[in-house]
Amino acid sequence: MHTTHLTVGKFTFHWGSRTYLMGILNLTPDSFSGDGLLGSAAEERQAAGEALQQALDQARRFVAAGVDILDMGGESTRPGAAIVSQQEELDRVMPVINALASELDVLISIDTYKSGVAEAALQAGAHMVNDVWGLHADPRLADVVARYQAPVILMHNRSSWANAEIKERLGGRYIGVPYNSLLEDIGNELLESVALARAAGVPDEAIILDPGIGFGKTVEQNLELINRLQEIRSLGYPLLVGPSRKSFIG
Repeated sequence: MHTTHLTVGKFTFHWGSRTYLMGILNLTPDSFSGDGLLGSAAEERQAAGEALQQALDQARRFVAAGVDILDMGGESTRPGAAIVSQQEELDRVMPVINALASELDVLISIDTYKSGVAEAALQAGAHMVNDVWGLHADPRLADVVARYQAPVILMHNRSSWANAEIKERLGGRYIGVPYNSLLEDIGNELLESVALARAAGVPDEAIILDPGIGFGKTVEQNLELINRLQEIRSLGYPLLVGPSRKSFIG
């Protein structure tokens, strides 16, 4: 099926009319793109107010520049990034969501795979969930999305430490990631995520697919994927594509 639009509260996206822009707030000390708004753990505690102000300032700049969605995450998704606890993730994102929901007239997306973080964010005023593991990491997340009638972004992800290569100048990238057929494998695995969402009661029009550029894919695979995005679009869902500042651009 092909969805034509998505309405979230007073926001409506008419797919195919234009490209909608997502601004990323990396509420982490170890963002892949080097623009994380937090420092080390000790610095975080000392400068929580300053970090919050920086995030709000960046969000205001994004909105002034015409961004349609603000996406924020409290755990880095770069290759080789450290896993953080649910409480630490909540400590990073909730003050920003609370402030933005009361100040800015913009759609807010929470980038998390943890059901507890997603639920708290949606309760605080976030509108949608962006799961980089496509509902595979936390079996309860699909139920949270359905219960709050929130749209969900399902990303394809074959990231693993075994294939991560960290370079000082280019940052993290993936090498030697095996696929039988790149586009076919990605499409089939995205449809597995769609099935998880549907089984929980998430309607088709609330599903957005992300082919996961830079996640468990080599430089060559990323470029091929970008050139053949129409094959992912043919699955019938709108696409979120995130090439910005990824290391394969180098």
